[in-house]
Amino acid sequence: MALNSIGLDTVKAKELANDLNHLLANFQIYYQNLRGIHWNIKGKRFFDLHVKFEELYTDANAKVDEIAERILTLGETPYHTFEDYSAHAQVPVGKNISQDEKAVILIVDSLSGLLKIERDILDKSGDANDEGTNSMMSDFITEQEKTVWMMKAWLS
Repeated sequence: MALNSIGLDTVKAKELANDLNHLLANFQIYYQNLRGIHWNIKGKRFFDLHVKFEELYTDANAKVDEIAERILTLGETPYHTFEDYSAHAQVPVGKNISQDEKAVILIVDSLSGLLKIERDILDKSGDANDEGTNSMMSDFITEQEKTVWMMKAWLS
């Protein structure tokens, strides 16, 4: 078994980087959705939601950077074109959403999709003894589960 410069099996590290690229593509679509609903939200809840959506897209932008840097740490190249993001993403694309409930449902649906990908990566990173990726996924999952809970409470 060949090891990379951080002591991980090169084959497993490459597989994890591929999975992280898949997550990156989905996160970029999620981020863009958040920007769109932040810009386009209307109605009586505008002030509260406009601020909340900005908080979420700022966090998503930071996570995009973390994911890309982890891919580089594993020795691979992160996706960086809209063509790559569109080709590899599965989260729903929100277009022209200005209604509050539709916006929050889009967030819940997107986070649910991201959580599935992250749990898969968490399992694989544990098997690969990749504590860096494992820790990142654990942190993302914990935070996003709470956001899903809060958004679903808002919808109730």
